[in-house]
Amino acid sequence: MAFRFDLQHEDKETAARLGTMHTPHGVVPTPVFMPVGTQATVKTLAPRDLRDVGATMVLANTYHLYLRPGADLIAEMGGLHQFMAWDSPILTDSGGFQVFSLSNLRRITDDGVAFRSHVDGSEHLFTPEKVIRLQEQLGADIIMCFDECAPPLDYEYNKRALERTHRWAERCQAAQTRQDQALFGIVQGGVFPDLRRQSAEFIGSLDFPGIAIGGLSVGESKADMHRMLEELEPFLPRHKPRYLMGVGAPEDLLEAVARGMDMFDCVLPTRIARNGGVFAREGRLNLRNAQYARDPRPIEETCGCYTCRNFSRAYLRHLVQAKEILAYHLNSIHNLYFLLQLMAAARKAIADGTFASFKEEFLDGYRTTDEDARARNREARGKNIAKRGLITEL
Repeated sequence: MAFRFDLQHEDKETAARLGTMHTPHGVVPTPVFMPVGTQATVKTLAPRDLRDVGATMVLANTYHLYLRPGADLIAEMGGLHQFMAWDSPILTDSGGFQVFSLSNLRRITDDGVAFRSHVDGSEHLFTPEKVIRLQEQLGADIIMCFDECAPPLDYEYNKRALERTHRWAERCQAAQTRQDQALFGIVQGGVFPDLRRQSAEFIGSLDFPGIAIGGLSVGESKADMHRMLEELEPFLPRHKPRYLMGVGAPEDLLEAVARGMDMFDCVLPTRIARNGGVFAREGRLNLRNAQYARDPRPIEETCGCYTCRNFSRAYLRHLVQAKEILAYHLNSIHNLYFLLQLMAAARKAIADGTFASFKEEFLDGYRTTDEDARARNREARGKNIAKRGLITEL
């Protein structure tokens, strides 16, 4: 079955969209949040848990699976779906972000990226052609072009990286041999409107079946991220899915949906779960806090997840304090269920024509985690990245 995206409805007050992706392993309604299974597993959760929380698609990482156990082995075992016992759609990213995050362990040329493994220090080379070959061995339904993720605040660097990303996109497209996989192009350009528009127009001209937005939520402020999405939206192909990479906070998901994005992934819900962080309707809770030691309530009174149906905040806090593995499992179930239910509610609101009021009502009652401080920290990180010149060119 070939990949197909059906755009079903567009909101009249915002740029929110309702759609359906058809893939060889099933149908995915959009907007959709995809749990991240970096190493062919969503941390602490089995495939049955993912089905129970309502996941329709998961993400795996090419870089990590290439290093271990190896794409050859996964192909020998029947491909990623069979290997991880997940028969629903899978998206693999190219590993580009992970390679570029290695800073002094890699060198970039026009041919590709030479890097040292973070596992054993061995030397490797990723080229656009190799990345496509690896993803074809893994066998995901949606695969990604190899791109260069540049520091978001450096204009000249972003301009050079953009040109290289565009050349690599053409090479990725030429290297693809499997027609049962949908190859998405990636738009880059930092926080610079002219570069973002240029990238959107070029990637759009290559007629990929889907478009990803990279290089956001990597150090820039939320205001800059929103501004870039607003700048980009009119230049993105209307009848193709739009994938905003690496975004997963509830408030960010709704703001991005309102700006025309369809697909999202992030390690946030499972990462904070392992540190006692859980989502609730009023905002994020930290179960380490002493106030929950004798709290008999579930995380959310109205939540239908397995965790909230069976366990109290007091018990979950005990597990977190005792560093029991069950804490990571139960908190992850809840956090993913919360986000997937939020996306389901957003889809219903778009269909009903009430998305703008739904978004406003949710955000009015949702307490973000010291948003001003987080924005300042992101901007500071972006400036530090630019100063250090973490990406080495040859």
